[in-house]
This record gives sequence, C-alpha cells and structure tokens, in this order.
Amino acid sequence: MEITVKLFAMFRVGRFAATTQKYREGITPADVAGELKIPHKEVGIVLVNGRHAKLDHRLFAGDTLSLFPLVGGG
Repeated sequence: MEITVKLFAMFRVGRFAATTQKYREGITPADVAGELKIPHKEVGIVLVNGRHAKLDHRLFAGDTLSLFPLVGGG
C-alpha cells in the first residue's frame, strides 16, 4: 500500500521533505519512524491525514503521515 510521509524541521536533515512509498499492511507511525531511524522519544507530533494520532495508529493505503520533532525553547 502507498503512504505519503512528510517530515518537518530536523527530521528532514539527511532524509526528505515528503515522499510517497509502498509499505506493508498494518504499518504504524512508530514503524515508519523506526525505518527512518527517528527515535520515538524525539517525535513530538504525529498527524494522519491532518488529524492528531498516536505512534501506534494503524495506517491505511492513501494516508498521509506527518512527523514533527519535539520543540524546545523558553
């Protein structure tokens, strides 16, 4: 199944801004982050089709997954 993955801020460094790739059925945002070598503890916001989701959310064909890093500051 094809899923569009969008990465933001530092997650783009050495990777990509957006891509559409084939993934296995039942994959989750946690699985995608793992394949991209993004530690789960560094993921601040997960969106699936523009809506907040958890790392264990099951993805379906045609979904758009957006991953944002934690934001720090004062």
